Amino acid sequence: MLIRRFVMVTAALAAAAAFGGITAVPAQTPISDGIIKIGVLNDQSSLYADLGGQGSVVAAKMAVEDFGAEKKGMKVEVIFADHQNKPDVGSQIARQWYDAEKVDMILDVPNSGVALAVNQITRDKKRAMVISSAASSDLTGKACSPNTVHWTYDTWALANGTGNALVKQGADTWFFITADYAFGHALERDVEAVVLKNGGKVLGKVRHPLNTQDFSSFLLQAQASKAKVIGLANAGGDTTNAIKQGAEFGIVRGGQNFAGLLVFLTDVHALGLQTAQGLVFTETFYWDLNDRTRAFAKRFADRNRGIHPTMIHAGVYAGVTHYLKAVEALKSDDGTKVIVRMKEIPTDDPLFGKGTIRVDGRKIHPAYLVEVKKPAESKAPWDYYKIRATIPADQAFRPLDQGECPLVKK
Repeated sequence: MLIRRFVMVTAALAAAAAFGGITAVPAQTPISDGIIKIGVLNDQSSLYADLGGQGSVVAAKMAVEDFGAEKKGMKVEVIFADHQNKPDVGSQIARQWYDAEKVDMILDVPNSGVALAVNQITRDKKRAMVISSAASSDLTGKACSPNTVHWTYDTWALANGTGNALVKQGADTWFFITADYAFGHALERDVEAVVLKNGGKVLGKVRHPLNTQDFSSFLLQAQASKAKVIGLANAGGDTTNAIKQGAEFGIVRGGQNFAGLLVFLTDVHALGLQTAQGLVFTETFYWDLNDRTRAFAKRFADRNRGIHPTMIHAGVYAGVTHYLKAVEALKSDDGTKVIVRMKEIPTDDPLFGKGTIRVDGRKIHPAYLVEVKKPAESKAPWDYYKIRATIPADQAFRPLDQGECPLVKK
């Protein structure tokens, strides 16, 4: 379809030139429809809206502006939609975008259930997908695709960073409270493997529906298990609700600790340092890492109601930047070819620094084990983290030969 549109556009321009309408063919003619259209597909209204939501739209637009697309003669349009955390809704939007609205790349896509569905549609339509929010390591494992790049983090990286650190500190008995869908299952699986590998034990697990408001029964089961660690294999509003209600049950006062297996800057902001202090978890981006991340955070916050960027927002910015570099180099928005080009050229952006994208679609960069500061340690708004360790890029993500991705040659 892209080739047909290109031929039609070229033919129209040639006809116009023949009648004196124009004298030269514009540089962007290899781009289908003359527009590079990026669709931010995420949660705009529910438990993941703060960590992604409109902030991801802001980050995508900033990336387009900073790339200088307009000055380079590249017309780029960013649109967005709310998938409501429902795979059927997300699939319907993706098909509409690809078939009728000529979207070239779908971006962000929190909720692994939605992401796995859109991943297959993108492959069938031969377009491009850059995932920042969804966490399931299956996206670069058994469900890997030649049309998808998984940018920011995944469940294996979270398990490797947080699980390893806690078990080695003596937190060797665990109970999991898990979101009952693809993401939660993958995160529980990957963390459990790390716990067992390091000699720990899993004393029990319980699964809850997405966007649960009352964690009472789940917390009571975790409390009764007497596990040293209650691993929260969930995210966003589910994580903050569980921790807040856990405080009411006296979980920490009773000698157990929470392990937030996927915690974002906005979650800590919502909890407050008094409640969140001491939480240890894994991130791949923090706004206060260096001068370049601080400069980005200030500009982002100015455009996003003062809210500082999460690692998801950073991944959206960096993913769009690298996508546009590949389109510019290729002089085409053919989805399959652009993803190939994204893997060929090194990544380099102000938020993640230099990196690479593997054949399985996994973007490779360092990760950070962070600890939430005590209230007295925080010197300014959004000053929340202490960096306890940097996990080198070659250790932060699952080894290429262990993911069972069909794109990886045996």
